[in-house]
Amino acid sequence: MKNKSGKIFNIQRFSVYDGPGIRTVVFFSGCNLNCLWCHNPESISNKQQLKFNSDQCILCGKCFDICKNKAHEFKESLHILDRDKCEVCLNCSKQCYAEALAPVYREINLTDLEKSLLTDEEYFRQSGGGVTFSGGEPMLQIDFLRDILEICKNHDIHTAIDTAGAVGFDAFEKIMPYCDLFLYDIKAYKNNIHKNLTGVSNKLILENLTRLSDTGGVNILVRIPVIPRANTDEMADIAEFLSKININKCEFMPYHKLGAGKYKPLGIANPDTANIFNTPDDNLINEIKDIFKRRNILC
Repeated sequence: MKNKSGKIFNIQRFSVYDGPGIRTVVFFSGCNLNCLWCHNPESISNKQQLKFNSDQCILCGKCFDICKNKAHEFKESLHILDRDKCEVCLNCSKQCYAEALAPVYREINLTDLEKSLLTDEEYFRQSGGGVTFSGGEPMLQIDFLRDILEICKNHDIHTAIDTAGAVGFDAFEKIMPYCDLFLYDIKAYKNNIHKNLTGVSNKLILENLTRLSDTGGVNILVRIPVIPRANTDEMADIAEFLSKININKCEFMPYHKLGAGKYKPLGIANPDTANIFNTPDDNLINEIKDIFKRRNILC
């Protein structure tokens, strides 16, 4: 079992936003949604990608020398990466001293991930924290996820899964015995709006949440992104749906633009280049809270 490996693009320590206490968050690569406001665009593809941070480049030319396809070009003190020529062999990133070129994810085996997580064990004990598995969509790597969850439970570490829920329910059944908390995202209620915003139907997502809430002993915190001009008109429908399936607690995640700078290094366009989405103000958040409180849902 310990030889299994997973695709991980980040391990973030000392998080206080992804479950109770101080937490270490493990970010899995690959997602089956494509949200227009995505803060982690590097997580969407399950294929390896080459990040290029031009601001870090020291123009040493090592990448030019090693690339057989001549995907790297230097013109007037500028480093230009031709992604049409790049095969993502990553040889250039191995020679990049400045780390301007880097792979998006790394493959890590269960033994090494276990060792990494245990370095924070004392913080978990003192704060009532633990480990949160996020992404991307961690449940797309369900076997690796199940095994690392089991390892965490063997060490008596609190575990949480941040999921959009767009997987077969059998995936939930595999990990339920080892997961203390599901952080379950609901992005919209009307199917057509959900498709427009994420590229996929929410039929399975809502069905899974209903089944999960009907399962005894499962702790669920529904998390709802609040995105003006996108889903704020959906809030009453979401609140009504949650009240009918006995979800009595949710958390709002106000939209921000902190992920905007991640698109350029990946060579992909930011969907919000026209500043379609705005950060919600306190008045809007309070209005939305009232909608949920009227249905006895703690926010």
